[in-house]
Amino acid sequence: MNEPNNFELEPLTRNQILIIMGITAIIILIIAKLWQKIGSVEILAWEISFKALIWGLALAGLISIGSSLIYHFWPAYRQSAEAYLELVIKPLTWSDLIWLGLLPGLSEELLFRGIMLPALGLNLAAVIISSCLFGVLHMNGTQQWSYALWAGIVGFLLGYVALITSNLIIPVIAHVVTNFCSGLLWKVKHNRNSHLA
Repeated sequence: MNEPNNFELEPLTRNQILIIMGITAIIILIIAKLWQKIGSVEILAWEISFKALIWGLALAGLISIGSSLIYHFWPAYRQSAEAYLELVIKPLTWSDLIWLGLLPGLSEELLFRGIMLPALGLNLAAVIISSCLFGVLHMNGTQQWSYALWAGIVGFLLGYVALITSNLIIPVIAHVVTNFCSGLLWKVKHNRNSHLA
């Protein structure tokens, strides 16, 4: 029997992970569309441009560097991130990482930045509220508090950039690229380690 402090999640299969990601994305999209319809919320603009691509990639780079630094210097975050990534990414194939980027990146940005920010007033308070809720979404139990805290900080960065640019495509690009790259780096690191063992 596991000790309460040594809580471990049961491993999931590739199909279970993909189904959970798909269902979660659909639920988030339904919530976003219902909120938009019921609340008569005008979604944040999607303006695709070279400038938006550069902003999105730069933001993804900033988030990835921040995550790497926090991972290196904060043991609680490292343990939380490893547990989460082991659970979610280990069963996935390399090509599945595309879904890891796209499904949460599109659905979560539509809800948290595209609908929630305008619905709450498109101001700094809206960014803070949506960031806190975004962090809560990433909390898979009390052991994941540091991961959820970092997700809240990332949510703030994504929301603030959406606020100052009025362009949803920038946080979408950043979110998709960050998720894809973190999955890719985790797979490369653990694939290399398994070959060294």
